[in-house]
Amino acid sequence: MSRRTLAVCASALALLVAAPALAQTGAAAPALPVSLIEIPAVSDQVLSQPITLWVDATDIERRIMSVRQSIPVKQSGPMVLFYPQWLPGNHGPVSPISQIANLQFSANGQRIEWVRNTLHPWSYQVNIPEGVTSLEVSFQWLTPQADAQGRVVMTPEMLNHQWEKALLYPAGYASRNIGFMPRLKLPEGWDYAGALKVEGTIDGYLELEPINLEHLADSPVFAGKHFNRIDLDTSGRSPVYLNIVGDSADMVKIKDEHLQLHRNLVTQADRLFGARHYDSYNFLVAASDRLGGIGLEHQRSSENSVATKYFTDPTATLADRDLLGHEYTHSWNGKWRRPADQMVANFNEPLQNSLLWVYEGQTQYWGLILTARAGLMTKDEALGVMAMAAAQFDTAPGRQWRALQDTTNDPIIQQRRPQPWPSIQRSEDYYREGSLIWLDADTLIRQKTNGRKSLDDFAKSFFGSDDGQWEAAPYTFEDVVSHLNGIVEHDWASFLRERVDAVGPDSHGPMNGFTQGGYRLVFKPEPTGYMAALYKELGRNDFVYSLGMMLNGSNRITSVTWDSPAFKQGLTPGWDIVAVNDKAASSDALKDAIKAAAEGGAPVTLIVKRDDRFRTVTFDYTGGLRYPHLERIEGTPDYLGDILSPKAATPRRR
Repeated sequence: MSRRTLAVCASALALLVAAPALAQTGAAAPALPVSLIEIPAVSDQVLSQPITLWVDATDIERRIMSVRQSIPVKQSGPMVLFYPQWLPGNHGPVSPISQIANLQFSANGQRIEWVRNTLHPWSYQVNIPEGVTSLEVSFQWLTPQADAQGRVVMTPEMLNHQWEKALLYPAGYASRNIGFMPRLKLPEGWDYAGALKVEGTIDGYLELEPINLEHLADSPVFAGKHFNRIDLDTSGRSPVYLNIVGDSADMVKIKDEHLQLHRNLVTQADRLFGARHYDSYNFLVAASDRLGGIGLEHQRSSENSVATKYFTDPTATLADRDLLGHEYTHSWNGKWRRPADQMVANFNEPLQNSLLWVYEGQTQYWGLILTARAGLMTKDEALGVMAMAAAQFDTAPGRQWRALQDTTNDPIIQQRRPQPWPSIQRSEDYYREGSLIWLDADTLIRQKTNGRKSLDDFAKSFFGSDDGQWEAAPYTFEDVVSHLNGIVEHDWASFLRERVDAVGPDSHGPMNGFTQGGYRLVFKPEPTGYMAALYKELGRNDFVYSLGMMLNGSNRITSVTWDSPAFKQGLTPGWDIVAVNDKAASSDALKDAIKAAAEGGAPVTLIVKRDDRFRTVTFDYTGGLRYPHLERIEGTPDYLGDILSPKAATPRRR
């Protein structure tokens, strides 16, 4: 039997058997197919008419979105409808199909029964009667009420609507060949932001421009009662908007000097890439602690949630500082230039993630660099970010058994669920460790050319053609290597494979970028200013490079590094530290005890509690407090400083 064969489940058969009984009560059940029906293979056919899609998002108190669709029908007989499963930017089969309820099909006023495909449960089969030209669909998307149920996308003040979570589409078609006419109803008085243009209103709904399914799913909406929209583009090339929604009116205000830094981000991206791959671009930003957190890329927009103080007190919010730079970079890397194994026909064809260390890793690199070049982050803050990444991946325990390449499978096999031992399991390290590979490449190019060329030249070569084009352009590993060789000749294939495939007890992270860039990783008894401020903001107390554990503000252990002193004492996340060397527990008390032990004092002794259990543990550790820093190597070029410096405009040729 073909793996794509539609199996009729037992419940469907039961419905068929029960049909006479149902008929006796007046609830006639239209016949369901009992033969094995294959899901249609994707062809080049174009859906005859666009699907009309109505989404009512006004039920904000109950957080329910109500959906209606009219789907054109080509012929009678079995028809398969998909709910999107593999969501771009999520890199896995993570769509919330379990949140769909009250699914109903009808045609010509008559109800049509459905059955789910038990092998491919993101698809439904219906039997279309003779003479039907349009299938009517309705359902509710029961969006989460709390974080434990999934990401919250509706609050009394705002919503984040993602079209692909509120639609069905017919099997057998490529996403680009399915047209949609989207309609969206918002609460009274709310403003709308998104890549799709509003063409008018109809029955209280915003009438949005017609678009195919591929681009509809790439065009999310932010809307809210507290709203601010600002044009960031000053070049006159194409609009770039900063759209802000917030929990309160104050949260959407932005000071002129802070606004200028966001305009700098657009300018620095122009100077890096040399082309824009959008007709307009919308930063969708929620300053909220009520809407669920998100950072998600799209070709012509990005979804971003930031701390409530992001605009009102910018210096107090380090955790979100490079988010917009990262997601904006994705317009070039990941959306326009896209790995070839991500170029699937529709949202129910499995993705492959083999090049996520380019897609996400290089984006992580450019996101930080553009943030620093724009002035949204200082050089010292950016070096603090790099120091933390260097320390994490220099001797990461997970490298003993698992290569970076294999972590590109994590969004599929792990689906971003919490892990008990992330330091040994590894989780999506293609982001931050991947960025270190590109720092290594950047500084190597600069070293080989005495600073005349850099990875900036690769960015312009690889991403900087076809200005205005926003249909995806696929790339392969060989394409990346070829463009690198176009900048400077080197065995780039081996360079990259050695770093993404490295594994074993002596394996270290890609650290050459720091020494080539004029810096070395060192550990000091005090954290960098960046690390201290970040962890204060996040409520974390870091003892990772001493005892091997992280605490929260309540003295609870939140992570333990594999094979560290804390690990060897049998500690795990979830233990509360009650006392340190006979004193009430606090991060300061623990720091003092670690310092004293390093100077020949008493060992560090903790009383810990979990549920109704108490334990006393003593550490034979005398290494003192250790926090990562990047230290300048005197007498070497400061390539990292050059990398982080704003890029000047290229003089025009006369």
